[in-house]
Amino acid sequence: MKESFIKYIQYEKRYSSHTITAYQNDLKQFYDFLAKTHEVTDIADVNHIFIRSWIVSLMDQKITPRSINRKITTLKTYYKFLLREGVIEQNPMLKILSPKTSKRLPVFVDKGTMNHLLDHVEFGDHYIGLRDKFILELFYATGMRLSELVCLKVTSIDLFNNNLKVMGKRNKERIIPFSIPMKSLITKYLSAKKSDELLKQSEYLFLNKSGKQISREQVQVLVKKYLTMVTTLDKKSPHVLRHTFATNMLNNGAEINSVKEILGHASLAATQVYTHNTIEKLKNIHKQAHPKA
Repeated sequence: MKESFIKYIQYEKRYSSHTITAYQNDLKQFYDFLAKTHEVTDIADVNHIFIRSWIVSLMDQKITPRSINRKITTLKTYYKFLLREGVIEQNPMLKILSPKTSKRLPVFVDKGTMNHLLDHVEFGDHYIGLRDKFILELFYATGMRLSELVCLKVTSIDLFNNNLKVMGKRNKERIIPFSIPMKSLITKYLSAKKSDELLKQSEYLFLNKSGKQISREQVQVLVKKYLTMVTTLDKKSPHVLRHTFATNMLNNGAEINSVKEILGHASLAATQVYTHNTIEKLKNIHKQAHPKA
């Protein structure tokens, strides 16, 4: 049933390739555990006790509660599918409680640091330099996901209306506007791409030195490289730049529903986490400005 389930989340639920891979890995780990520890191969024979023992084993391996909860989400989706298909009569996940996770404020780069990176660090006018700056500017100006950025195509950009089309989770398309200064950088970048015989052949917007579509790993490396130049934050990733975009938008008075739409969040709850940073900022201002604080 694993194969049928993967087709279900791929074609009916339209999950992203990244999520599908994560679900496949989670299920493989779960089945391997059942076979090795309980000598069980038929999913219909698995009850909530077996599932709890797997969760305990994950805790013993020092897997974080956040990661364990993601694996529990995988099993919840899987068992709902099995119930729908008539493979099982009762859902053992109803007796499973998720571990509590500590609420962490999203890590973000302050405005001054980002301005220094984008305005004063020398990138160069060659293709790779323009590409790297464009990627950083795009993350900072739009808050898009890493998976969305690497899949952008040249046709995703609408220079006439100053916006770009992004294919988000579950293949949901959204339109994100960009500024006039960003348009200038885009035009310069596209010109550099078109002037190279190897690069101009690809439909993808961002390429590596070999003219191939840039990978997630390559983007992660270049983001970390440039953030290391300007900040001592422990985390230096594309997702930190997504956090930075959302936090800056809310700190500067953007309406939370608008930020939700630009980020491509399915629910408002996912966006509300960024308001905590805004509240912390207000607390600090209050402490510094109020005589009784």
